[in-house]
Amino acid sequence: MPAYEAFADWYDVLMDDVDYDAWAEHYLALLARAGVRPRALCDCACGTGSLSVRFAAQGIRVTGVDLSGEMLEAAREKALRSGAQAMFVRQDMCALELPRPVDALVCGCDGVNYLLDDDRLRAFFGRARASIKLGGALAFDVSSPWKLEHTLGNNFYGEERDDVAYLWSNRFDPAARTVTMDLTFFVRQRDELYRRFSEVHVQKAHDPEHLMALLTESGFKSVEVFGGMTFDPPKPEDERLHILAVRE
Repeated sequence: MPAYEAFADWYDVLMDDVDYDAWAEHYLALLARAGVRPRALCDCACGTGSLSVRFAAQGIRVTGVDLSGEMLEAAREKALRSGAQAMFVRQDMCALELPRPVDALVCGCDGVNYLLDDDRLRAFFGRARASIKLGGALAFDVSSPWKLEHTLGNNFYGEERDDVAYLWSNRFDPAARTVTMDLTFFVRQRDELYRRFSEVHVQKAHDPEHLMALLTESGFKSVEVFGGMTFDPPKPEDERLHILAVRE
């Protein structure tokens, strides 16, 4: 089963430990560092819209973009429940087409890790630059090479909730610098029966220096990388990196 199909129904349940309020605030602080206080923003790889609705709550006009129709349906329902004014569109962010340029573009929660080669990275960075106004900014995060190799690596995880359980097995390929994640879910039905489904996810370990070089090549300026949710230079064992680049 392709990634983020049936999983979409359970994504928010299993990600309930993520502090999206703090994450959205950090993205706005990143953009402010570049002098950008967006009136219009595109949220790429927006998933179920957890960041999108928080940006919209700040009065920002938000367009959320994702490849998964199932995740976008969850995002639309979330926006409706919260009263957030956000538009959600199914698109490949590497072929992004917006009706008009935006002040900022963000891509949170590993979206760039799913771009597995330089052609895809260049395509995304190029479309991002074309979609951002002069003086606007691109901000995104990646799970670090350390995290993909040493934390996820060749490890196994599992969790059981009242209505859903999952098994998560990883394989790290040091030559390709990718981690393949095999996820199997068991969803409680009636009469103590469970429905089983599986998805495969692949992420690439991107060195921050390489991302910075490709962003510069794509025409961005003032490219910076930070460790975690800080404005400090990344440390070797930081598990998440945030990258900020300005469209000049």
